[in-house]
Amino acid sequence: MNAKTMWNQFIQTKSVDNAHYQAWAFGDDSDALAQLVCAGIKTATASALDVYEYEHEPLPQCGDYSMILNSQGEAQCIIQTTAVNIVPFAQVSALHAYKEGERDRSLASWRTIHEAFFTKELSAIQRTFHPDMMVVCEEFQVVYPLK
Repeated sequence: MNAKTMWNQFIQTKSVDNAHYQAWAFGDDSDALAQLVCAGIKTATASALDVYEYEHEPLPQCGDYSMILNSQGEAQCIIQTTAVNIVPFAQVSALHAYKEGERDRSLASWRTIHEAFFTKELSAIQRTFHPDMMVVCEEFQVVYPLK
């Protein structure tokens, strides 16, 4: 299903006034991560603050809606942001790592995955990964479709 069709279905079933959404796919392995979100396992994500600043993108805000896409650009679900915190990479909590739902959900695993991801992502914008880099930690809930 395309994003516009899913959004129209969502707003017909919910009382959503003047809402808008952004459609996006997770960076690495977008299909698997979208499945984790739809299953309610992945309820958080993390992004490099440097990338938001480089791309002049607004930071996520509580209440924002996002359409999660798979690798083919097909809509998988709609999430709503429930919390946003900006912390240094080295201070991302074990609870946040668990909420991201990847691998064994441990902080050690999260750090391994995200150091590799951020290193690659930052190098594309001529920046360097370091443990003190700021990370946008976003929490969300699936609002459509509900299982």
